[in-house]
Amino acid sequence: MSAATDTALGLTESRGPVARVVKFVIYALIVVIFGGPLLALLVSSFKHVSDPTQLSIIPSNPTLDNFRIAFDYGVAKYLANSFFVVGIGLVLQVVVSVFAGYALARKKFRFSALAMVIILATMMLPEEILALPLTVILGDLPLLHINLMGSLAGMIIPLGAWAFSILVMTEFMKEVPIELEEAARIDGAGEFRVFAQIILPLCKPALGIVGVFGFTMIWDQYLLPLLVATNSDTYTLPLALRTLRIDPAVTPGVVMAASLLALVPSVVIFLLFQRSFAQGLTSGALKG
Repeated sequence: MSAATDTALGLTESRGPVARVVKFVIYALIVVIFGGPLLALLVSSFKHVSDPTQLSIIPSNPTLDNFRIAFDYGVAKYLANSFFVVGIGLVLQVVVSVFAGYALARKKFRFSALAMVIILATMMLPEEILALPLTVILGDLPLLHINLMGSLAGMIIPLGAWAFSILVMTEFMKEVPIELEEAARIDGAGEFRVFAQIILPLCKPALGIVGVFGFTMIWDQYLLPLLVATNSDTYTLPLALRTLRIDPAVTPGVVMAASLLALVPSVVIFLLFQRSFAQGLTSGALKG
């Protein structure tokens, strides 16, 4: 048996004792680089840390005082604001992306390609470029003349349409065989029934991708709450972390505890929808 095998890149992979040692060292470095900061965050959240240089990955004298102090500073309110924004914003985003994807993928209309190009072009624009026009629009909503500045609604509405989600739903709906739709129409199914009972159920993997990425995108929003919030009552947790960090009375341990609370929901959502997420990433390759 050969002690080496060819890799996908055409290189030779050795399986000798030296290669095992090299692999172990490389894997250990990867774990330290990527897992070390997370472990330091977890451990420091349960320790009395008064100096950032005291951060450690070794647990000792665990305490819940950091979380208690964080809640005394209103972290529970900021956490509730974040859940409200991400809950309503994600539902709105999924609805918009599903209907937009259906129209772009299954309907023939003039300038459909141009519409897709315009949607994709929004992904190329940095958030900083959109900050000023977005502030003007939210300050005086066109036609309605409503001022959304200083409200949670002002953080939710701009998140209702995301080019990435629309792109994912469009590409998945294009893969649904046209024969299924034609058969349903022959049986007398209307437009909404075809959409709800034929197209949408086959796009569950895409909904998993849209849900995971959409939740993470909305949950991690910093610039939009920074633009919209006019007082601490409408702060979301990512924005509140900045306030805690610059407060000289707040220790690094308290900031770490609040950061851990900001991290946990994204991890939980990913674990809950991991199967749908993986199916969505691999279904395109399987169809090909």
